[in-house]
Formats: sequence, structure tokens, C-alpha cells
Amino acid sequence: MARLACAQGNIGRRSAACAVVAEAGMSDHPLSEQFELDARCDQPFLVLTLAAGAIATLGLLANSSAVVIGAMLIAPWMLPLRAAAFAILQGRLLLVGRALLTLVIGISITVVLSLLLGASVGLPILGSEVAARTQPNLLDLGVALVAGAIAAYASVSSKAISSLAGTAIAVALVPPVCAFGLLLANAQWSEALGAALLFAANLLGILSGALVALAVCQPDLRVRLWRSRLGLVSLLLTALLLIPLSGSFLSLMARARRAATLEQIQQAITASLKNRTLTLGKDSELINVKIDWSQNPPLIRAAVRVTNPRLPTARQVADVQGYINQQQPIRYRLIVQRVSVDVIGPETEPNPPELGTDLVPQDPVSPELINNAPTGPARKVPDS
Repeated sequence: MARLACAQGNIGRRSAACAVVAEAGMSDHPLSEQFELDARCDQPFLVLTLAAGAIATLGLLANSSAVVIGAMLIAPWMLPLRAAAFAILQGRLLLVGRALLTLVIGISITVVLSLLLGASVGLPILGSEVAARTQPNLLDLGVALVAGAIAAYASVSSKAISSLAGTAIAVALVPPVCAFGLLLANAQWSEALGAALLFAANLLGILSGALVALAVCQPDLRVRLWRSRLGLVSLLLTALLLIPLSGSFLSLMARARRAATLEQIQQAITASLKNRTLTLGKDSELINVKIDWSQNPPLIRAAVRVTNPRLPTARQVADVQGYINQQQPIRYRLIVQRVSVDVIGPETEPNPPELGTDLVPQDPVSPELINNAPTGPARKVPDS
């Protein structure tokens, strides 16, 4: 019957009839009914998309991670994505188009909603929750791959259905789109491009992870993975994301190494001040350490609070610099900024030893008592 249907009519009607018959023939898979429901753009999908987009946008504006996590749990975008992965493996182009159209509608609604909310609120500076979604790297793609695989596995195994909430939190689709809309509202184009790249990494990572997981869990779909052109295109696009994401990952690693180096140098300076210069160690306190990496050798600026304005000496600073360079693979130059602190206070006779700790007051001395104390010429305490 299928061959007879394909042989009738003109060329255009013939190809359409063949596609419909092929689609109907492939819908006998036990998971077909579930994924067809996942691909629908129905009322629950639209309501949940609006709710997730509004909550995520307001959470980003309020800089509240808890609110953003709540939006992740509501978002229904994982369903059409795993339906698209199943349809790609089966070669059901109509189901692929339906699932992707549902996803495009959800993305469009969320972008418009977040852009309108961002323009109406008009915050001049967005918080750290938005900034955290503008610098994606390889780690984000890895999380998306694993989350997509688990989401697809949950559709195969009923025991893993409880993992869907965890995957929704682990990899976010709605918050990057909301961040994209807010950044567009603030005309921050480069940051908006970073948010769009994060969404693309999450989207293709989930799709590719779901493709691989379904192929592994379903033997009848395993052979079709390498024969599916759409599946190979999805994997190829995911691989192309390695280029921009690798640069961000290398930058992240460089910042982490510099932070670790700064902590090591700060510990080395503290240990050197305390152990190598006894006089300075008793009366000094390290305030902060900064490193200027633009100079060669890198310049270390250390601020030290001291009670003796003549310390540290140039010789002591040179010793500390030598001590630091012995601990590090490259040479550094050290500059110490000393902040002199004057210690002022009258001498006081010691308490009799027989009293011990009996003179400890029950109530602490209040600041009002000190502020209201009468002032006058200092009274000299006789030598004991």
C-alpha cells in the first residue's frame, strides 16, 4: 500500500505522500507517543514558558540565584529537545520540525518578555547573576552533554524520571535567554553575544547528549545515529562550539592560576615577615597584596601596617623578594608600602598579684563612659 501511494499523482504530491507514509510507518516505536506529546506547542507549554521566563527575568533583575533556580524547574524546554533527538534518530522530519518549532516559539516569547521587562525596569547595572551567564566555556558544554543524556535516559527508564528536576537545574536554557533579552535592553551587545553562546552550547549539548543516550539505550536506534544526516549535523555543530568555548576555558584556567599564585605569594610574604625579620614580625600586619601582571617581571605591591615607621628596611624587602622568588617558577619584583600606626596610651600600675582574676568586671566598659570621661593633664604615675 505504501508503494502504491507513492507511485500515484504528480512529483510534488508523490514526495509529500511518501513523507507522510514514512512518518506513519515509523510511529510504531513504543516511545513515539510520548515524544509526540513532548513536541507539541500546547497550552501547558506556553503557560510554563511564560511563567519560567517571567520568574527567571525577575530573578536576574533581583540578582537572586534561588529565584532563577525556581525558573529552571518550571521551564518545559527539555521536552521538545529530547523529542527532536528521538525524531532525528528515526528520520521523522515532520516530528523534528514540530519539536524545533515549539522550541523556537518558546525562545521568541522569552526573549520578547525579558526585553520588555528589562526596558520597563531600566536598571543601569545588571547583577552578577547576569554576568555569570556571559562567559561560557567547555565546562558548560560538558554539563549540557551529560544533562541531555540523563534527560533522554529518563524517558527510557521510569526509575530515572526523578532526575529530570536535577538536570533542569544543572543545565539552564531559560536563564541565558532571559539574560540575552536583558542585555539587549541595556544595549550591552558583546555581553549579549556571550549569553547567546551559552544558550547555543546548552541547546546543542542537550541535543547531542540525548542523541547518544538514546542510541546507546535503544539498540534499534543505534545503527540510525550514523546514518542520520541531521544527527551528524548536530554533533558537528556541537564540535564547532569547541573553538570559542576553548578560548573562554583557557582564560578561566589562567585566572585560576593567577589567583592561586597570588594566594601563595601572600602566604610567602606573611611567613617571611613573621619568620625572617623578628623585629618587623612583632609589630607588623600585612594589609593586602596585589600583582601587576602587565609588567615584566610581575610587580607585587604589598601594604604593611607597622608601628615603627623605619621598618621594613630596603634590605628586609630585598630578603623577602628573594624568599618569594625561591618559591616561584618565575621572578617577581616586590614593593612594600608601609603604613605607620602610632600607639598612644598611658602607663598603668599592675594589679596586686594576690587579687588574681577577681578584678575582672562583670559588665564591659561602655563607649559612652569613655566618651564622657573628663580630660585633663596627664598624671605621672610614680615608679614602683
